Amino acid sequence: MTQQLPEILAVSVAAKSRIFEIQAVELKFGNGEFRTYERFTPSTRPSVMVLPIDGDDILMVREYAVGTERYELGFTKGLMEKGETPEQSANREMQEEIGLGARKFRHLRTVNSNPSYMNNPMHILLAWDFYPSKLAGDEPEPLQLVRFPLAKIDSLINDADFCEARNLVALYALRDYLAASCAD
Repeated sequence: MTQQLPEILAVSVAAKSRIFEIQAVELKFGNGEFRTYERFTPSTRPSVMVLPIDGDDILMVREYAVGTERYELGFTKGLMEKGETPEQSANREMQEEIGLGARKFRHLRTVNSNPSYMNNPMHILLAWDFYPSKLAGDEPEPLQLVRFPLAKIDSLINDADFCEARNLVALYALRDYLAASCAD
């Protein structure tokens, strides 16, 4: 069954900061109901998350997250620049965050973390076949590189420092990919 999309009657700025803008979206639903929803202004740039595989290890970073006010363990990630492919963006982010470029990439999936309030597609890619290359990034301090054995990725699910939902989705996608690769 295909439902009729609500009619957008008006969109206005409800709040704005240096980084975020919140929109109020006035809607009329097919049954005649009216509602005002709030959302982050739709992003003009998707992002990437990279899972670099180096032999039997996956490479991660430990980075400060102001939302939790602590250092979090996660995968290399960042916004795509205008005109970049996901692979080009992933390669640039790796060079900025871990000092490696990659020659090979595989797209695992694209996710949207909270479609009720924002449109922020993130492409999740595997990377391998590395070469040393360092680019300046926007991080205020060097990120700590963490090598984690692929054989123990299931233990990351319960690691208190590895709790961001997007990282967990990427981990599950990696686990499924590895299981399918072993079955071939």
